[in-house]
Amino acid sequence: MLSKGLAYEKVAQNYLLKAGLRTLNTNFHCKSGEIDLIMKDKETLVFIEVRYRKNSNYGSASESVHIHKQRKIIRSAEYYLNIKKLWHLAVRFDVIAISPSIKLLGKNNITWHKSAFIC
Repeated sequence: MLSKGLAYEKVAQNYLLKAGLRTLNTNFHCKSGEIDLIMKDKETLVFIEVRYRKNSNYGSASESVHIHKQRKIIRSAEYYLNIKKLWHLAVRFDVIAISPSIKLLGKNNITWHKSAFIC
């Protein structure tokens, strides 16, 4: 059985696959941190952070990608670009925010923030 985090990453991945992106890597780990999904959107390399929040008592899923998390993702992306020698590609940082939808019981509300932050 998948952990809750991995399950929502799979939900996000399937959502993005339907939107035409192509998966290159999932759960990329390095010393600097972790990147949930690495995908290609045409010729753009997209580093994606997936966030789930059951409720917004402590901020929304989107708001939880604070500046410190962004910096870790950027450092991890730089490492990925270095080891894969992909510096020639355009790069984008996206966030997929997932929360339960009250109206659609059993369904998730997915918000895709393209270019959520820059380096």
